Amino acid sequence: MRPVAAAAPRRRRPWPRYALRAASLLAALGLWQLLTTLKVTLWLRFAQFPTVTQVAHTFAGRLGTGAYWQDLTDSLTRILTGFALAAVLGVVVGTAIARSPLASDLLSPVLEVLRPIPAIALVPVAILLFPSNEQGIVFITFTAAFFPVMVSTRHAVRALTPVWEEAVLTMGGGRWRVLGSVVLPGALPGILGGLSVGIGVSWICVISAEMISGAYGVGYRTWQDYTIVDYPGVFVGMTTIGLLGWLTSTAVELAGRRLTRWLPRTENTAPSAYLIRKGTP
Repeated sequence: MRPVAAAAPRRRRPWPRYALRAASLLAALGLWQLLTTLKVTLWLRFAQFPTVTQVAHTFAGRLGTGAYWQDLTDSLTRILTGFALAAVLGVVVGTAIARSPLASDLLSPVLEVLRPIPAIALVPVAILLFPSNEQGIVFITFTAAFFPVMVSTRHAVRALTPVWEEAVLTMGGGRWRVLGSVVLPGALPGILGGLSVGIGVSWICVISAEMISGAYGVGYRTWQDYTIVDYPGVFVGMTTIGLLGWLTSTAVELAGRRLTRWLPRTENTAPSAYLIRKGTP
């Protein structure tokens, strides 16, 4: 049996998939417009829901105001500051717990007690601890992202095979060499998974914190629209939150793909490296 190299797989064009996704979004918007225009009231009540055209009109009007962009900038500043701190400390603490029994004994009991507490439940603590609402909201955002990153890093580091570390040590490498050449690169896919989860949870908590104790931001503005019964404005805020969350999650995913270019991609991998020609001796 002689192996014959397989032909390189033809890469599928992404345009049909993009068209299908756009059609799915348009279909959802069309259903929303239909239900709200007809004021359908069955099990769900759409009579008081704003239509798509009303939300779009309000959205277009707010894009030309400075208050909208100020709120957007405030929310992005809070989320990026808290998430950046959580990414750094989450990786450091997760790696330390996975690599050091002493760090695990000292930090794990405290962190495991704090981890089940929802970050949004820490709003009273943030109000008591920090002199300004701004610092408190960043703290809540940090807490929301820290635990997913820390736990993912811890599991990813512990899952590494010891053979790689032993190989580096055998060739004369020290602990820092092992950390930089084996531990962090090997755990990177798991770390990136934690970062993806963390950025999503951060948006949930920062918007909730802005609604409760903020003075500016998308969450604060959305809550103010609700209190004055401006439902199109509420949906503008929800749409803005969704777009910001999608953009930041996509940025994390793209950065992760760039950092892990050395990993095999499922969509670009041939089904088989070799084809067996039947009947060939």
